[in-house]
Amino acid sequence: MKSLNITAIIHEYQFDELSKSDQELVQQAMDITSHSYAPFSKFSVGAAALLDNGMIVTGTNQENAAYPSGICAERTTLFYANSQYPNQSVKTLAVAARTESGFIDMPIPPCGACRQVMLETEKRYKQPMRVLLYGKKAVYEIRSVGDLLPLSFDASAME
Repeated sequence: MKSLNITAIIHEYQFDELSKSDQELVQQAMDITSHSYAPFSKFSVGAAALLDNGMIVTGTNQENAAYPSGICAERTTLFYANSQYPNQSVKTLAVAARTESGFIDMPIPPCGACRQVMLETEKRYKQPMRVLLYGKKAVYEIRSVGDLLPLSFDASAME
């Protein structure tokens, strides 16, 4: 038997330790949570993507009574960016979440479906996509989606 040791590198910051541009991107993710449609879970998520040309696009989670017909903020944002700006890579994706009582204390990790879409976006543009996950007590920085999804499935598995 052989064992594999897989390591993920996640940097933890306080919000005020982020660069000004990262603070602005995270703030846009926080602000857009107000556009979330989450009448069932009451868990509003916003995402903001910084594109290679400097443009920022945003998105939110959209729930549906016919679960699982809704979609997460990360996928809403990335699908919009990829369809409207197909020649612009996503440099950084910021994600923030709140409940009815306010923003959550610790960052939430993306679900499996979002991680797969994030990985595909990174592979599509052949460069790492940074991810910033906001919480009131910490902001996690992941410098490549591979650290969120080790042993990932991508197109190379079908060759």
